[in-house]
Amino acid sequence: MAEPKSAPQPTTAVPATATATTGGQFRDFIRMDRPKFRVTTAYDSHSSVFLHKVSCKLLDDLAKLKMSFSSNNNGEVWEPQVSLTSKLFSLHYDVEERDALLKASFEAAPGLNFKALHQFKARQAEVAMVADLSSPDYKLELSSFVPSVGKPKATFKFPLGEVSLEDKEAEEEEQKKALSVSGILKYHILNGLYTAKFVDENMDLRYAFKDEQMTFIPSISMPSNAVSCAFKRRFSNSDKLSYLYHFDSNNWNAVYKHTVGKDYKFKAGYDSEVRLGWASLWVGDEDGKAKTAPLKMKVQLMVQVPQDDVKSTAVMFRIKKRWDI
Repeated sequence: MAEPKSAPQPTTAVPATATATTGGQFRDFIRMDRPKFRVTTAYDSHSSVFLHKVSCKLLDDLAKLKMSFSSNNNGEVWEPQVSLTSKLFSLHYDVEERDALLKASFEAAPGLNFKALHQFKARQAEVAMVADLSSPDYKLELSSFVPSVGKPKATFKFPLGEVSLEDKEAEEEEQKKALSVSGILKYHILNGLYTAKFVDENMDLRYAFKDEQMTFIPSISMPSNAVSCAFKRRFSNSDKLSYLYHFDSNNWNAVYKHTVGKDYKFKAGYDSEVRLGWASLWVGDEDGKAKTAPLKMKVQLMVQVPQDDVKSTAVMFRIKKRWDI
């Protein structure tokens, strides 16, 4: 007797909307929009050299690719370089030298970071470890070259500055390696900032007092005992005068600055050491980027007048333009 056939099981239909949603999510995952390129060209009339830079962000801003090179009016190109940077590493390649520099950093644990640097052509590397001590304001950094040539360099960072200890190379092979001490200390005293920089026996002391209208900065270098003094006076929000005098050489320089908003600036000055007077006009923020300037272009026009040879007066200009493609 034949066994009865089982009835076919009903199939569950997949809604068309679900299929479309899944397909759309997959297409969004694999879709890569064309990266936006930033092209910047700068020209200096004094050297007649163009500097070109092309950059774009990749993988949803996870990495940045940058290319740069220099050229002249004859079409000659030199110093081509390519770099790829991200949060964890950066790779810089010099095409002419056929050399690459690799930098990497990562956090091994909360408060413990590692950094590494490798120069391929020189076959030399440097590794460093940075650890937080009692709080993030106090850090200890140990760094060493690979292959190692001595004890690692130790740097202790704290709110008032930092101090570094490392082996000092002996001038002669028979001499023993001494310990080199360097660092910087900062401390606020009487509405000003006191700064001390030292490297072994050399030390630079600087005190900067600043209020809304005046800045006064005396400094001294030891053991040469070279003393200098800087003075800055703000007459208004748009007018400022700066003066610097070196007591050991009697050289001085002065600069007057007038600004109109953030995009226009006029500067004029004199330097007694080179006996040169000059004036400069900026269109676009002098310290800013081209993207914030009008028409994304910065222009500087400068006139230099030598005191001893007025006929050799030179007129120069610099221009920097950015395009977003």
